Parts: sequence; structure tokens; C-alpha cells
Amino acid sequence: MSVNGEMCCVKKHILEEGDRVEVELPAPKSAVIVPDHIPLDIRYEDDYMIILSKQAGLVVHPSQGHERGTLANALVAHCGIHNLGMLQGEDRPGIVHRLDKDTSGLMLAAKDDENQAALQSAIKLRTVDRRYLTLVQGYISPDSGIIDGPIARSTRDRTKMAVSKLATARDALTTFKVLERFDASSTDDGFTLLECKLYTGRTHQIRVHMQYIHHPCVGDPLYGPKRNQGDLGLDRQFLHSYRIRLKHPITHEEIALLDPLPWDLQQVLEDLNERSLGQTDWGKKLFQELQVERAWSQI
Repeated sequence: MSVNGEMCCVKKHILEEGDRVEVELPAPKSAVIVPDHIPLDIRYEDDYMIILSKQAGLVVHPSQGHERGTLANALVAHCGIHNLGMLQGEDRPGIVHRLDKDTSGLMLAAKDDENQAALQSAIKLRTVDRRYLTLVQGYISPDSGIIDGPIARSTRDRTKMAVSKLATARDALTTFKVLERFDASSTDDGFTLLECKLYTGRTHQIRVHMQYIHHPCVGDPLYGPKRNQGDLGLDRQFLHSYRIRLKHPITHEEIALLDPLPWDLQQVLEDLNERSLGQTDWGKKLFQELQVERAWSQI
């Protein structure tokens, strides 16, 4: 910044009437998404849409501190910028919905505006069945439950979301079913493996709702207990989008995909095996489905 042609670096400089202030603004960043050839685990693809399994650690779209190396960059490299829906903005080509950086599993992407709009509408109308697996802290007694808690930006920590009574809070509904329980030890209160179903898609919804009922996701660095208590060696939250079921927006055929737990989350369950208190009926059914899917995927 310069004042009357002279450089001024003092923040407390007092301007006087008639002073001429010149400020050099940085050039605006380009909104064009650069293709990055990141391997994609695609489970379904046609001329209209893609269903892929996102790996943990991959950011969905560019943001501050993550201008490159995102899923959006990878989609541009795979499809070309002109073969992706752009309704979410130029920095989010093909994106239909989000998964947190360290949440893994199935996601939708659209190859044109029409199908992007159709898929987003299906999610809002709750005709897309999205289910997650999460291991949470503590022993949950009922075999199923509903968490109905509006979510807004936290007033205490702007990096977090929270169940809130503020007028800005948006409706958020999550249901869960218990799959398996694990006994407590001298260093923790035990754990419960859940299947969660989303009826809305708020930021951090499952993580916020689990914290709200005092059973945060294992390994969650933002909503979990401090000092890495009970993280079971994980450096990310135990949360995986394992099932998507929907009607194709063009052909109307039913698409149903399962995505077994990645190795790091599977290892946690194997380490807890001796502490298992048994699987519920729903857990036995689900694990059987996942075993069939895993065997099929290795053929």
C-alpha cells in the first residue's frame, strides 16, 4: 500500500483528507480446474453418471489449502471438463454430494447438468438410499434409534458443526441400527458398530449426531474425545459409505452397490474381535452381504 506515492507499512497510519491511497490487489485465482491423474476406484459408469469409492484422505473439491489433488481434479482428468455437470459451480465439476476428506466409500458424480440436477433432487426427495458403517465410543443399548437434531455452524468453534436451536439450523435426520457391540476395557468404555442411514445431507451429519448422543465416532479428530482416547490406532474417523441404492435418472433401472470396509477399518474390527459381545440379527445379515460382495469382487 502507498499513500501519496510513498510506501506505507505502518498499520496505525492515520489518513488525512485528500490523501491518495493505492493498493495492489493480487490477481484473482483461476476457477478452471486443472486435471490431476489420481487413480479412481470406479464401481459403475455409463454416459450419464459415475459411482466411485472415494479413498480416505482425498478432498472432494478445491478449497483453501487444497487447490489441487482433489476428487474434482481427478474427475476432470478422467472425463474432461466438458463432460461433467457444472451446476455446483466451476470448482465442483461433476460433484453431486460430498464426503468428508477422511470418510471413505461410495459417492455419486454426474456427467452433465441434467443428471446432476436429477441426482441432487433424488437425494433431497430421499429416494437415494445412502448407508454408512461407523464404530462409535461406548455401549449403545437399544438395537436401533433415530437422531432428529437440526445442525448449524458451532458458535464456539467455527471449524465445527453442532446440533442447534438457532434459526439458521437445518433439519437433520439420521437413523441407526446396532450391528455389533464390544466389551469395555481398563482404558475405554467399549465400542458399538453401527449402520447409519442418512435422510438429510448436512455437513458432518453423522459425526455431529454421534457426538450429540455422547457416542462419537472412533478416531474422529474433530468431534471425538481429546488426547486420542480410544482411537484404536486410527488417524481418521471410522466412517465408511458402504451402500448406495437408487434408480438411474435416465434408464430408471435400480442400481445397488456395496463397498466393504477398507483395510484400516477392517483391521480395527479384527483387533477387537476377542472383545465382541456378539452380532445382532441385522449385523449377521449385513456381514453376510458384505462377505458375498467381497468374494465376488476378488473373482
